[in-house]
Amino acid sequence: MLELLVKLGLLLFRGLSQLPYPALRKLASALSWVLYRLAAPRRKVTLTNLRLCFPDWDEPTRVRLAKDHFRAFTQTFLDRFIFWFASEARIRSLCRVEGLEHLQAALGKPLLIFSPHFVGMDAGGLRVQLETQVFGMYARQRSAALTQAMTEGRQRFNHTEMLLRTGGIRPALKRIKQNIPFYFCPDMDLGAKDAVFVDFFGVPAATVTTMHRLASMTGAQVLRFGPVWTDFPTTDETADTRRMNAYIEQAVLQQPEQYLWSHRRFKTRPPGAPSVYANKR
Repeated sequence: MLELLVKLGLLLFRGLSQLPYPALRKLASALSWVLYRLAAPRRKVTLTNLRLCFPDWDEPTRVRLAKDHFRAFTQTFLDRFIFWFASEARIRSLCRVEGLEHLQAALGKPLLIFSPHFVGMDAGGLRVQLETQVFGMYARQRSAALTQAMTEGRQRFNHTEMLLRTGGIRPALKRIKQNIPFYFCPDMDLGAKDAVFVDFFGVPAATVTTMHRLASMTGAQVLRFGPVWTDFPTTDETADTRRMNAYIEQAVLQQPEQYLWSHRRFKTRPPGAPSVYANKR
């Protein structure tokens, strides 16, 4: 039953993605209003994260940002089907790249393209593929049909590959050493393994040290569509990982509704610290 529902949903959203873009934006706005009210567990996670990260804000401000986040998330969810199925011409028309010269200057050497979990990361990944071969990682979904659609949709151009996260870092190391850029999203809570607790907006967050380790093992530069990071990596993986989170903080403050606040970023807690999410779902 799950597979049938997923396949029907994929057909529906693929069809909707062919609407004129202004109509798609209006649809996303309406759907986000419904989603904010019905998706209570994710709404609670979002508001909890905002209370932790922005304790000086008043509650009405956090609620407005939560609603804006749901609107941005819904819009990019619908956009995803454009990027998975539409023509290269339509993708180019909808997604502008700034700082492309920094990518072009860094090609031909080991490279990590640092892409935090903002809601438009699918758009960024597909748009970068139009310029160069890259590879990324993904988590297998409960639905085989969704996993197939997601994987095929994210590797449409320039021989891009998506590697299973459970396969470890060896396949990633091999490709980085072949000078294939890694479109890398290292800022989710994946548990305590291979992670350190470093602050994210003043809250200890379990953060994988993979970027430090990959850069140390391959000599890869770190690019965020600006000049590559200098003095990275150092010999201190905790300091390097905190640097990564500090960069994300500055990016978040530019467009805070765009960050993935509905993810349980603080699910893993330091030893002895209580859960911050009352709802365990």
